[in-house]
Amino acid sequence: MIPNALHHEWHGDPDSPNPPLLLLHGGGSTIASNWGLLLPRLAPTRSVLAVELQGHGRTATGDGPASFERSADDVAALLATLHCGPVDVLGFSNGGQVALQLAGRHPAAVRRLIVASAPFRRSGMVEGFWEGLAAGTFDDLPAPYRRADLAVSGDPDHARRMFHLDRDLMLGFQDFPDELLDAVTATTLVVVADRDVVRVQEGVELASRLADARLLVVPGNHGDYLGEVLASGGDDAALRRALPFLVAHLDAR
Repeated sequence: MIPNALHHEWHGDPDSPNPPLLLLHGGGSTIASNWGLLLPRLAPTRSVLAVELQGHGRTATGDGPASFERSADDVAALLATLHCGPVDVLGFSNGGQVALQLAGRHPAAVRRLIVASAPFRRSGMVEGFWEGLAAGTFDDLPAPYRRADLAVSGDPDHARRMFHLDRDLMLGFQDFPDELLDAVTATTLVVVADRDVVRVQEGVELASRLADARLLVVPGNHGDYLGEVLASGGDDAALRRALPFLVAHLDAR
């Protein structure tokens, strides 16, 4: 049995010479809603492991509150059970914060890292973000997220629990400590969009703070460049523009 019962799926070419690529989704998301447009473009060239984090999709809420540290440890336990490390990692938004925690807490598990649209400090979000989140209710959860969650959970109340888990997770977010960032040894690409909810300057600061990192600023919003369902609206144009840069980072030796 997989530790902590994280739902996971393998996609792509199991015989690829490239290291496996681990995908960590953002808040409110499932594998399909975050990566549905990206997976077919990666599948021909690599083996891809996609997970659903605590309380998302087919993964149970479990006992105790969510945290980025807990999710990172859950993912590390999954990788150990599957005997597939070190892996490359692409984490988006909340998944990017989990990816940073994974690379810092379990550096031997991560080869190359992409941190996409993820803050490492509370000040990294655009003006009004925290106030809007604090005032938010389940009614504000966009319909595409509700539909995607229901499609895999089969439980109309699951999305409500997911919303509150994610809201509490982000409201409790604290700046990443220096020692965590110092422990990240993976070669990293920090990605932020020019109309993101994460400030471009936050990406600049994160890339400069890590030991081996570069910054990529893409035209777009919070996730359209990855094909995320809400951000892209099903249009893969931004994804097609950004993907060569992401693959080049992963393929570099």
